[in-house]
Amino acid sequence: MNQKQSSEALHVIDIGPLPSLPVAGSQARFPVGRIYCVGRNYADHAREMGHDPDREPPFFFMKAASAIVQDGSTIAYPVASRDVHHEIEMVVAIGKGGANIPVDRALEHVWGYGVGLDMTRRDIQGEAKKLGRPWEMGKSFDESAPVSALRSAAEIGHPARGEITLEVNGEVRQRGDLAMQIWSVPEQIAHLSGLVTLRPGDLIFSGTPAGVGPVKAGDRLAGHVEGVGDLVITYRSAA
Repeated sequence: MNQKQSSEALHVIDIGPLPSLPVAGSQARFPVGRIYCVGRNYADHAREMGHDPDREPPFFFMKAASAIVQDGSTIAYPVASRDVHHEIEMVVAIGKGGANIPVDRALEHVWGYGVGLDMTRRDIQGEAKKLGRPWEMGKSFDESAPVSALRSAAEIGHPARGEITLEVNGEVRQRGDLAMQIWSVPEQIAHLSGLVTLRPGDLIFSGTPAGVGPVKAGDRLAGHVEGVGDLVITYRSAA
């Protein structure tokens, strides 16, 4: 038995293909391991959620890699919620792992960037907060992580400023600038890598500007990050 056959023999069930994202302009794909999201990383969004952005260090929560949704998809409105919110974000794709990464070396670990939506069942999240319980069911549910095709840092560099917007049915709901982040991408990587060892294939959702709000069945969401790309998803119309 060769090594490939031995490895395959360890799998007692078929779980299908592993999550991955397309690479813009290429047939290659980026395998997705874990998804980390930084909370309240734009001062205006922190304030709209009732928090003081000048006093809180960065904190992170996770989404399952299986929550990835491909650009251009039409998806069902999430179950078990009547208050699903959009949060537009730049996504950072980690290409080289490491622990305790210094800020001045952090960008060496970035493979590229994309545009993402941190979809949130706000009613479920709010109830969890009130009861002091974990957020997972408000954040890490089926199809809660739409992400665009990725573009490599070798192609576009490392965006530290540039407009980030989200339109719903052609109406601008969120508008900000990457330069408004409280914690820069290198700082996020340095802080997170002090908590866990980052791995190639990890994604970091880098925070959302103000203007988060509800979506409904039939809505078309169009996100844009200047210098990075675009993302469009549509929620299927109610039956």
